[in-house]
Amino acid sequence: MSTSVMNSRNMVCVIVHDKRAGTIAAVHYAARNWSPQPAWTLPGGKAEPGEALDEAAARELKEETGLLVDPADLALVHVIHVEQGRDEAGQFVLFAFATDTWTGELTNTEPDKHLSAQWVAADRLPEPAFPTSAQALAAYQNGGPSFSGYGWSATAAQ
Repeated sequence: MSTSVMNSRNMVCVIVHDKRAGTIAAVHYAARNWSPQPAWTLPGGKAEPGEALDEAAARELKEETGLLVDPADLALVHVIHVEQGRDEAGQFVLFAFATDTWTGELTNTEPDKHLSAQWVAADRLPEPAFPTSAQALAAYQNGGPSFSGYGWSATAAQ
């Protein structure tokens, strides 16, 4: 059995929405071996084995931006089933959470990975953006759908 079938991973991201300012927290990823150019994304990452998804989202948010959120203040707003990650390590499921309640100051706490962490206009991420982050943000802004796929061919579901 191929590893892409066996390897389904849970990923999380957080839309921190400052509704008064009309902005969201975003990170500008530096170029990596799996991302040939810098790209904008929502804060997030991998859930650890055995870790609750909302706790993983709060942990990743803190690790990447310094912003603190109570997992109880996170609302699940979108789920994306991704056929193949940019790292070529197989499919994953991205759980997008949103909140308008946090403490702390937005900071680039991982300068080895990110060029910056900034408040950006809430309607869309700057370009270029990770497609799945842009897709999750659009679903959040449009009030749905609650689930989508990314990268699957039309015949894959048959």
